[in-house]
Amino acid sequence: MFDVFAKYLLSKADFTPAELQRIEAVSQLKALRKREVLLRAGDVWTYNAFVTHGGLRTYATDAKGAEHIINFSVENWWAGDQQSLASGEPARYTIEAIEPSTVLLIHKQDFDELRRALPVFDQVINTIIYRSLTASQNRIHAAISYSAEEKYRAFLQQFPGFALRLPQHMVASYLGMTTETLSRVRRNMQ
Repeated sequence: MFDVFAKYLLSKADFTPAELQRIEAVSQLKALRKREVLLRAGDVWTYNAFVTHGGLRTYATDAKGAEHIINFSVENWWAGDQQSLASGEPARYTIEAIEPSTVLLIHKQDFDELRRALPVFDQVINTIIYRSLTASQNRIHAAISYSAEEKYRAFLQQFPGFALRLPQHMVASYLGMTTETLSRVRRNMQ
């Protein structure tokens, strides 16, 4: 499955075979069963994770036990708790496979060394961080400005075809609405 990550990297920049081998040497693959947890809230996150197959959800659980989905990560997307990774503090989020999945993991120490040693890798990561910040701003804007229908349409654009792979309650949680509201929105759109 490293070939999936290599193809992703090569779509972003020109890497030499030696650079790809160096990245592969510190990469480890982890297969996850459906509902298997990659990170549990309260544990410290020490990896950068790239989804090579399947899909994950990142969520927080409130005091009443309700889950609030923060993000989905599907093929060719990154996953993780960046605050825990950067600070070494316990994670606020749980990351769980929503279907059988495979992730490529690179330990923080190795990842930081790759960024220092391989300028092309560092440039790719900086671009990804910039796009991630932009996506977070867009998600906040949608959450506070969009109607329920507009939120669902934006979700369909961001995750094309994924709405059919997910249980409706997960989509509703991600969009910050009840399953009843999501059902109504879907009916009205048909």
